[in-house]
Amino acid sequence: MVVTCLSSTGTVVDCGPPSLVSPVQVPLDALTLRLGSPGCGTPSIPPVVTGYARIVGGEEAVPHSWPWQVSLQDYSGSHFCGGSLINEYWVVTAARCEFRVYHYVAVGAHNRAFNTPDNIQVLRPILIFTHPNFNAETKENDIALIKLYKPAILGPTVSPICLPKSTDSFFGICVTTGWGYTTAFPNGYRSDTLQQAILPLLPDTDCERFWGSAITNSMICAGASGVSFCNYDEGGPLVCEKNKVWTLVGIASWGESQCYQSLPGIYTRMTELRGWVDQILAAN
Repeated sequence: MVVTCLSSTGTVVDCGPPSLVSPVQVPLDALTLRLGSPGCGTPSIPPVVTGYARIVGGEEAVPHSWPWQVSLQDYSGSHFCGGSLINEYWVVTAARCEFRVYHYVAVGAHNRAFNTPDNIQVLRPILIFTHPNFNAETKENDIALIKLYKPAILGPTVSPICLPKSTDSFFGICVTTGWGYTTAFPNGYRSDTLQQAILPLLPDTDCERFWGSAITNSMICAGASGVSFCNYDEGGPLVCEKNKVWTLVGIASWGESQCYQSLPGIYTRMTELRGWVDQILAAN
């Protein structure tokens, strides 16, 4: 993998192995772009979602229409989980992704194949926080925060998602996105391009009919309607639109091991964990 930095002229350059990377000044034109970028939850490139398309089965998103979507990548540049940019320095993902300091965050991506025209920013972490009550077995409190070593440069293809208030309620149809399997695991393949799916939020009572006592207050169900997220979508966003602004309602966490579309997927409930997020951001 090549780690890229901004030169003093504003061009993207190879800044060497991670151990050799030092902070760089953000040029004035990039700073202006960042300050002038859209607010949270308002993509510059509007998303277009038709029908009940599936991540498993696939509908490609309009490139960069979900500008908060990030790709968590290993040292070789291979995608292993999704995440969401919540401001220029912070990404939220699932704790189960086990993101580490030697991994990378790619923002501004649409086609994860090599040699694509995407102007991708590949960023290093400086701090990682996993919820102290995360349970790896039950997936309760499945959330982690990543602070970036240098800020993402915001603009038309990179902008943050809004976080909900702890008192917010959401109903109806929402959207999930990711680069995961597009056919049932393990016989399918991962998508090169970002996929999207419309799916309904389920009341807790309906969710418990499928999953029983495995569902806790920190979880929310969506799907069971012929749509599903799948392997390598974990950590990615479940977003709902309210008053023409998109809000992060959930983080893709767990579900049926073969990604059956008749069963709902389980997402980390952001309203339940907003307080912890605020605490970490305020202290760091």
